[in-house]
Amino acid sequence: MSTRVQITCSPEQSKDEAWINAQLRKQAGMGADARVKWIKRSLDARGKSPFFIISGEVFSASEPFAASEHLPLQNVTTAPEIHIIGAGPAGLFAALACISQGKKPIVLERGKEVKRRRRDLASLNKEGIVNADSNYCFGEGGAGTYSDGKLYTRSKKRGSVTTVLDTLVYYGADPVIQYEAHPHIGTNKLPGIIENIREAIIEAGGEVRFDTRVTDFICENERVTHLEYNANTREAVQSVILATGHSSRDIFEWFNHNKRYIEVKPFALGVRLEHPQEIIDQIQYKCATRGDYLPPSSYSLVEQVKGAGVFSFCMCPGGIIAPAATAPGEVVVNGWSPSKRNGAFANSGFVVSVDQKDFAPFDKYGTLQGLEFQSHWERKAFQVSGSIQAPAQRMEDFLQKKTSTNLPGNSYIPGLVSADIRTVLPPQVSDRIGGALLQISKKMPRFRTNEAILVGVESRTSSPVRIPRDAEGLHHPELLNLYPCGEGPGYAGGIMSAAMDGLKVAEALCLQDSDK
Repeated sequence: MSTRVQITCSPEQSKDEAWINAQLRKQAGMGADARVKWIKRSLDARGKSPFFIISGEVFSASEPFAASEHLPLQNVTTAPEIHIIGAGPAGLFAALACISQGKKPIVLERGKEVKRRRRDLASLNKEGIVNADSNYCFGEGGAGTYSDGKLYTRSKKRGSVTTVLDTLVYYGADPVIQYEAHPHIGTNKLPGIIENIREAIIEAGGEVRFDTRVTDFICENERVTHLEYNANTREAVQSVILATGHSSRDIFEWFNHNKRYIEVKPFALGVRLEHPQEIIDQIQYKCATRGDYLPPSSYSLVEQVKGAGVFSFCMCPGGIIAPAATAPGEVVVNGWSPSKRNGAFANSGFVVSVDQKDFAPFDKYGTLQGLEFQSHWERKAFQVSGSIQAPAQRMEDFLQKKTSTNLPGNSYIPGLVSADIRTVLPPQVSDRIGGALLQISKKMPRFRTNEAILVGVESRTSSPVRIPRDAEGLHHPELLNLYPCGEGPGYAGGIMSAAMDGLKVAEALCLQDSDK
């Protein structure tokens, strides 16, 4: 029988894998021939000196490790087809699940494959040119490709975290993600993994089509019978998984225009908050310099201000603020980090929960009122800056309600424009952000600094619309062969939860097909 044990060690000791394995064997009472599998590694920086906690499972020499839970594939070239709209985490994992269940996935992606997508991102960053189908949100891998590759989730009831992590490792991710408490892959490494998944889908007999935007659903007798692509091509379909992301506004507009059931959904709105990384390290590690044995530090902050939650979101140590607009005439910001997280700045979304009472001025838009509220503030940010350069303000200047005369060095490549951030946010949002910063500064005095900047607007935290689905069958209540899935329809909030929802929906669909 294997034995689970746990040790603590210094940051320097944490780099010595052989020493750690020896300590785990000793703790388990086993000899040098015992094999060790790390279960979890986490950092505790709450005291005076940070230390690592490492849990492991120790096996006797003859006892095998548990098998990988990555999805096994089979040849599905001539199998029944399932069309999947969107090649983000939900769509790609749904495709793998379909193949493992003996179905042929046909993945439809409005954007481009990873390598061609990079050129459009370069044009966006350097020239301010927004390609509405190929940007930080649309293209192979979805928004997750360029959002740091964070893989932790609190929604473990959605499905198997192990299956998703093992599958990512199988297609090229570093095995460290299987035991890190807060695993991430890194924006620089995710594209290669996604390409490997795409090649596996095609090799198994599935299809992945790029530059294929779904422009219409042709429906009859509570079913989608055909999909229209790029406004000029129709194809008959049997079952459809809708795995579009949170920014696929044309999909939401189709449901609204065709009077198909959708719901208003709360989300969060705010700014990207960026500090020099060394300030965050000094706060979290309580030291002058981080040293060579500690990772760039992160934080997770939550405050309640005037009855609403204000919280950090998608924190990127050593990261970059990126332009995430999906159409001309709007400014949207997001963040990402390379795998080493070795940049000079730390950024995080710093956002406020908003719901229908906040959307009231947009009531005339019905179920799209949240979307119109979101879009209004993105357009407002563009009007203030005059381009995809983002409005920004030093933190202390924001708290003192004065426009910054200059801005510090920062990571946002398109450039910043000094502005009063309150002009690009609803008053109830900017007031709560200010209140939360004051509360945090009492606990973390160095957090309040004019070397930090607020960059607007962070608005694509999650979908402003929910596309409902049957609790058991997971299909839309009015379109019985359409299966909403992932972030866009409102059932996920990141790579892991989206991937798990893709698995869940595909397996439910395939099970129903097998019962017919």
